[in-house]
Amino acid sequence: MPCLLVLALSLWGGNRIACTSSIVKSAKHTRLHGHITAESVTAPLGCIHAAFIFVMTMYTQLYNRLSFGWNTVKIDMSAARRDPLPLIPFGLAAFAATLFALGLALGTTIAVGMLFFIQMKIILRNKTSIESWIEEKAKDRIQYYQLDEVFVFPYDMGSRWKNFKQVFTWSGVPEGDGLAWPIREGCHQYDLTIEQLKQKADKRVRSVRYRVIEDYSGACCPLNKGIKTFFTSPCTEEPRIRLQRGEFILATRGLRYWLYGDKILDDSFVEGVSRIRGWFPRNCVEKCPCDAETDQAPEGEKKNR
Repeated sequence: MPCLLVLALSLWGGNRIACTSSIVKSAKHTRLHGHITAESVTAPLGCIHAAFIFVMTMYTQLYNRLSFGWNTVKIDMSAARRDPLPLIPFGLAAFAATLFALGLALGTTIAVGMLFFIQMKIILRNKTSIESWIEEKAKDRIQYYQLDEVFVFPYDMGSRWKNFKQVFTWSGVPEGDGLAWPIREGCHQYDLTIEQLKQKADKRVRSVRYRVIEDYSGACCPLNKGIKTFFTSPCTEEPRIRLQRGEFILATRGLRYWLYGDKILDDSFVEGVSRIRGWFPRNCVEKCPCDAETDQAPEGEKKNR
């Protein structure tokens, strides 16, 4: 049916949006950001239009095949009670295909519609989800060390309308050249980079040394480390690292049953391997008592950072 073509085009546009959304979220702006956001509006509209056609088609075809008795209602899908007969045959197979296409249209409307709201949130704030996370860590760092400073995100112009105009322009090309972007008054072009360097240095200060007391194969969901460890495995793409008894780990963050850190390498490792980091079960390591002073930076060092 012609409406199936409408759904196919809508789904094709939605898949393009889904494939490129990860690129949009990882960059400040791209030349296609405005176009992708516009497509995330037109794709749900096209699917809504297709869903309306599907519903009306099924309603019309079923209505023409209904026959009412005293206590029964029968549906005859073989032929319609119309004169002349419809130009396009509509049997049981066509009904099932239309019902399936209706489900796809509604699902695409919901999924791509949610993507549109996410993209608009990013545009109005001029801030990706990763940059929001960096800003939250900046506030935590300042509060933890009780510093007399305030971190201002440099790319948020202070007005949602100004942020909106940076992406949606009359020329269709967002402001900026891909390397330098308009920044808020009083901020520096590299304020975000400087803050990230401070956070990495702070992570090294807060890292805790652990000693491996039990071997770990590096499995994603180890069965021999406990039921809770098995079911609480981190749902991330970050790797797991193989552990051997006697090795040392610098842990930088963790969950209740898992830790994330860097393995302290020695001369026995292959030359050229700079660092090995990833997740490992918490019950495979123990905190080194001899390095307890590394758990918390001296008070004087906190104030100077």
